[in-house]
Amino acid sequence: MGSAFDAGQSAPDLARRLIGARLVVRGAGGIVVETEAYTRDDPASHSHRGPTPRNAAMFGPAGHAYVYRSYGIHLCLNVVAAPGEAVLIRALQPLTGVDLMMQRRGRQGLRQLCAGPGRLGQALGLTLDDNGRPFGGPDLWLFLPGSVPENVIAGPRIGITRATELLWRFGLAGSPWLSRRF
Repeated sequence: MGSAFDAGQSAPDLARRLIGARLVVRGAGGIVVETEAYTRDDPASHSHRGPTPRNAAMFGPAGHAYVYRSYGIHLCLNVVAAPGEAVLIRALQPLTGVDLMMQRRGRQGLRQLCAGPGRLGQALGLTLDDNGRPFGGPDLWLFLPGSVPENVIAGPRIGITRATELLWRFGLAGSPWLSRRF
């Protein structure tokens, strides 16, 4: 993980801070343009009911990956913040290893390549073995920007039915790479 990462920061703070970060997984990645925060007291969070074998990485060290399978199909990438808190990476602007990401996704266009957590996981070639790994290791890199871009916007999270009033989805205003408009 790049410098200036505060291991004790809350998931909403980290979610905002990750906008503009550079994420690379085994040679493929880009700029983070959309995130969502999940906390331990959040009924929409995997950690809400406490540690389980599936969510154990969320209770592990900050700056590590929490990777889980969604709907039995898609692998989703999160960055662990405080214990029991994580930030879902929802979308990237693809920059590095674009041909490899297109091959993995079977797509010719860039626009939807990394727009949405499932597409992103497939494009990056995530595996369940990435769960619990530190960012900064040989396979996962996350470089935080020196400051949060001025044009970060917030809105309700996507695809949940609980705690829908929380404005914990963050994105880069005007980015064509978002999974869904704000």
